Amino acid sequence: MNIRYLHTMVRVKDLDKTMEFFRLLGLEETRRIDNEKGRFSLVFMAPPGQEECPVELTYNWDGDDGLPSDSRHFGHLAYRVGNIYEMCQKLQDAGVTINRPPRDGHMAFVRSPDNISIELLQEGDHLPPQEPWASMENTGHW
Repeated sequence: MNIRYLHTMVRVKDLDKTMEFFRLLGLEETRRIDNEKGRFSLVFMAPPGQEECPVELTYNWDGDDGLPSDSRHFGHLAYRVGNIYEMCQKLQDAGVTINRPPRDGHMAFVRSPDNISIELLQEGDHLPPQEPWASMENTGHW
């Protein structure tokens, strides 16, 4: 079963200041998604020549009053997997709770024993919906 590290996500209160900080470290913007409907921006920054190892800066346009004091800075680790259903089944069989099941054949969230949120993303196209995942509800938070 193949797995590939994708990125680490952190929430930011001031996108410009945070981007400037990461630029000081030598990182460059490699990709940006501005989501009008969700009112957020995702900015991916990585060292030159290491675009496959970015940090994802998540900025909520309407602010995030809990930052910086609520420990929500760190969001999740993300991994691309060869078959999201097989990976989720393997994890579930080992006693891991699937917090956000892969109902869409594309994305799932689980948590590590230390409560670290892990995003799993299907490699390539979404897989067709499949039970029991298609009708499974979310559990806890992710």
